[in-house]
Amino acid sequence: MTETISTATYCYAHPGRETSLRCKRCERYICTSCAVGTPTGYMCKDCVSQHKKIFDTALWYDYLTGSVTTFILSLIASGLLGLVSSFVGFFMIFISFAVAGGAGVFISNVALQVIGKRRSRWLFIACASGVALGAIPGILSLVLSGNIYPVIMLGIYAVVATSTVYTRLAGIQL
Repeated sequence: MTETISTATYCYAHPGRETSLRCKRCERYICTSCAVGTPTGYMCKDCVSQHKKIFDTALWYDYLTGSVTTFILSLIASGLLGLVSSFVGFFMIFISFAVAGGAGVFISNVALQVIGKRRSRWLFIACASGVALGAIPGILSLVLSGNIYPVIMLGIYAVVATSTVYTRLAGIQL
């Protein structure tokens, strides 16, 4: 009779779990709950977090300059849009989608120049927050005036411009 010798391998994070799966980067054994699927194979959570740090190139002052720049540009754009909308009326709601998209593209292009095309997930969120916060003073002033159409327009502007700035800064292709 032949005896088979079994060499069981266990997950580095969960010593009680038997596995044969390895991290493609560090070659440690990982269980299925520790494995993170990538397009080229499985990696452990430690290697994935180390790999993500490579792509965060933003400097500390990029958060400040990016959010302040987008805030000021959004404040100007929302002020102009609110001013024009108070004269035009209902049909301006449909035009506000195009204007907000164009303003979002312009603001994101200026923000890319200001931040030097550096990248970080939190930098993109800070810049998008600047756009949303820049629209709030215009919305609040129009709410006090009682005219509903300009408020709707600036709400559309805030949503469309904020999402446009975030997707363009993050490099998301639709």
